[in-house]
Amino acid sequence: MLLQHGDRLSFGVRWLEVRSTPGHTNGCLSFVLDDQSMAFSGDALLVRGCGRCDFQQGNPHTLWASITQQLFSLPDSCLLYPGHDYEGRTVSSVVEEKAFNARLGGMATERDFVGHMESMKLPHPHRIAEALPGNMRSGKPVDQDVTSPAANPCWAPLQRSYAGLPELHPAWVASHRDGLTLLDVRSAGEFGGPDGRVAGSLLIPLPELEARISELPANQPVVVVCHSGSRSALATQQLLKAGLSQVANLHGGLARWADEGYPLQGVAST
Repeated sequence: MLLQHGDRLSFGVRWLEVRSTPGHTNGCLSFVLDDQSMAFSGDALLVRGCGRCDFQQGNPHTLWASITQQLFSLPDSCLLYPGHDYEGRTVSSVVEEKAFNARLGGMATERDFVGHMESMKLPHPHRIAEALPGNMRSGKPVDQDVTSPAANPCWAPLQRSYAGLPELHPAWVASHRDGLTLLDVRSAGEFGGPDGRVAGSLLIPLPELEARISELPANQPVVVVCHSGSRSALATQQLLKAGLSQVANLHGGLARWADEGYPLQGVAST
């Protein structure tokens, strides 16, 4: 059945509204129950994630618009059922994804989302012989230690994000600032722009991080920052996989840092 945005699929006295949600592919559709109590988001919006945008017609700007305009516009209580999940999760809700989605929830902007998606460097899905058995294990590797090197828990009061990454709150980071390397992974334009930066932080834009890890001081723990904590979460994951043990993401990013009253250099006056 060829479907278009705005069509209705009837079953008995109920019906589903068809919503076009491209960005992962051009043909991605989501389906919303007539009373907007639940929606089926396919490959567009997943539980704490979203569809990849780096092949088969993908576009992160388009996916941002699809999710924010077509799915996040639904009532907060609306249950969301994704097309698939790698951790065995079957349902979320609009309010949960607005708050906790690692790529576009919280205070993330379109700029954060696009920067995150463009820097993921996902392998092309051609290793189907390994992928299918992995899916049968809900994406969990045979060796649980290979994908998430454990950070040394002794150097700081680390907390774990929903995705399992180590995080630190602004208050602790501010009070231990002299003993830390604050790694800012935004673009150079953002670093020098009106949003400001933490004094003394080191700028290495996320797309350059893999090639410039050697520039990080070897004798200090690293706290990674960006605007909302989205891109810095991806950078934290990259650093852990590269073998760094004393690394953590700044919870909530520079937006939370500023909200809690900690200073930023270069902030535009209002």
